[in-house]
Amino acid sequence: MAGLNTTELAARLAVSKARVSQYVSEGKLDGCYVGEGRARRFDLDKVAHALGRNLHPGQMLGNGSATREALRQISSDEPPAAAPRSKFDGQLPASDSDRYELARTLKAEEEARRLHRQNRAEEGTWVLAEEVERRTARAMAQEIAQFETMLRDGARSVADAFGVDARAVRKVLMDQWRVYRAQRSAEVTAQAGATPMTPDEEGANV
Repeated sequence: MAGLNTTELAARLAVSKARVSQYVSEGKLDGCYVGEGRARRFDLDKVAHALGRNLHPGQMLGNGSATREALRQISSDEPPAAAPRSKFDGQLPASDSDRYELARTLKAEEEARRLHRQNRAEEGTWVLAEEVERRTARAMAQEIAQFETMLRDGARSVADAFGVDARAVRKVLMDQWRVYRAQRSAEVTAQAGATPMTPDEEGANV
């Protein structure tokens, strides 16, 4: 399966988008995607094979168990492949005395990341993307409404000054405005999709 973006791949692997970016920066997913930044698209089959080989035991314990289960589910959906599979199944030997200590360490690291996210949110350094999107949409809607009111008022002024029909003038102005809005919407959407993540976003361990 090809064509998953970072958000979709993170959902399939039961990890955060930042963790997917970490895998990319560490080279664990080399050869598993095309494109860069927000335009990057992953091949799920290749990712499953790559992570099966590259995730070390510590990453497959604790919260990583969800990733292990996701990889197993992906593998179960595939036909038998000729590519060699890792013999490591995500479980340390029962006799390994370090297993419990390793799991505790991973849990402590995850708790530290959670507190880090919480502190950044309380400080105002980080905000919820959905909240930003909601406020931005509301502000843009207000600006557009005010601008369209100005166009209607301007149409009346032009009609009074030149003795023409105000409705005809308003229609011309509004038609031009709608064409401009459609063009700009397409341009901005394309720019947003091609914008790469910043180094801070790529390296954030959240």
